[in-house]
Amino acid sequence: MSAPARILLKEETLDPSFLPPRLVHRETELALLTKRFREGLSKGLPFHCLVTGGVGSGKTALVRRLGADLERVGRLHDLPLRVAYVNCWRRASDRTVMLDLLRLVKVSLPDRGYSLSEMLDVFEQGIRRSPQHLVILLDEAAALVKGETKLVYLLSRSREVELGSISLVLVAAEDLFPYLDAPSRSSFGVTHRIALAPYDRAALVDILEERARLALRPGSFDREVLDQIARVAAPNGDARFALEILDGAAHVAEEAGTDTIVAEHVRRAKGSLLPTVSESHLEALSVNQLGVLLAISRSLKRRGAAVPSQKLRATHAALVEELGAPPMSRTTFWRTLKELERDGLVSLETGASGESSQVGMDELPASLLTTLLEERTGGARARKP
Repeated sequence: MSAPARILLKEETLDPSFLPPRLVHRETELALLTKRFREGLSKGLPFHCLVTGGVGSGKTALVRRLGADLERVGRLHDLPLRVAYVNCWRRASDRTVMLDLLRLVKVSLPDRGYSLSEMLDVFEQGIRRSPQHLVILLDEAAALVKGETKLVYLLSRSREVELGSISLVLVAAEDLFPYLDAPSRSSFGVTHRIALAPYDRAALVDILEERARLALRPGSFDREVLDQIARVAAPNGDARFALEILDGAAHVAEEAGTDTIVAEHVRRAKGSLLPTVSESHLEALSVNQLGVLLAISRSLKRRGAAVPSQKLRATHAALVEELGAPPMSRTTFWRTLKELERDGLVSLETGASGESSQVGMDELPASLLTTLLEERTGGARARKP
């Protein structure tokens, strides 16, 4: 018997540091930034910008793609331009940032022994030797700005302080304006800010589909699985988390010896990355809640990411009959589902009629939940041999 085909063909394309060729659902922001920078460069003027957005909102990919595109434009139009990307989480002081910028102008200094003023003098000399416009991208800039930086002012006023032609982009999860001094704020201006909204579920599906085409073997995934992952990541709009789950689910599928990713693999991957349900949590649930969860577990145990509500009611009715428990009224059934939704154990998607039409569960593998719930309800003992 031949081994299943591999699923992960280019896993590196699922890594958060990978810069995709196309920024899905950030094309508008990229076009706007590119236009503003090119307009400034065509007039010989620097352009400064603040880009903000939550974790996984695509801000780092956006500015890195902007930098790569600007360098390409510079080569095409014979415009001397260099881009420097510095992550200030690791370089959280003016001096450590300057060490990276000095390498950009091909100057190397020891980590210690030079003041910021001396480093700036050497930086200026490096620029004079090779005149060019610098675009400096400072990611995770809050770590630097909250440290009472002088560098942001100096770089944003580069011509006034004779540092040459420099455009500065600050990237952060929060608005940095309250932490900047008044002269630095005026360098950016009110229109030089872009705030990235969190991705919605539909956008996350598109992003996952684009990356899955790059990373996974064709035919090893379908849109239903991608939608399930997007549903998990949608509350925070976090594309990084969504890609982590996709990567994890592909690994789980390969380890299981299958050649396709299914919903159960997604649940296992999500549970290992961010477990939100424990046995103690299950211990606190009512018998009605346990029964409904067990019915969902049985419905989803094989492939599905969600089950139609009417089919779930039928599965639940068969379950309570099997357990010898009294039937549950329709009202009690729906109230129990809403309680489980409130506790974050299930997701309910409302149909056109206003009644929930699909019930999903992404918190733990259905197989594990089935075992735990049957132990609590006596389902395992009630089954016929």
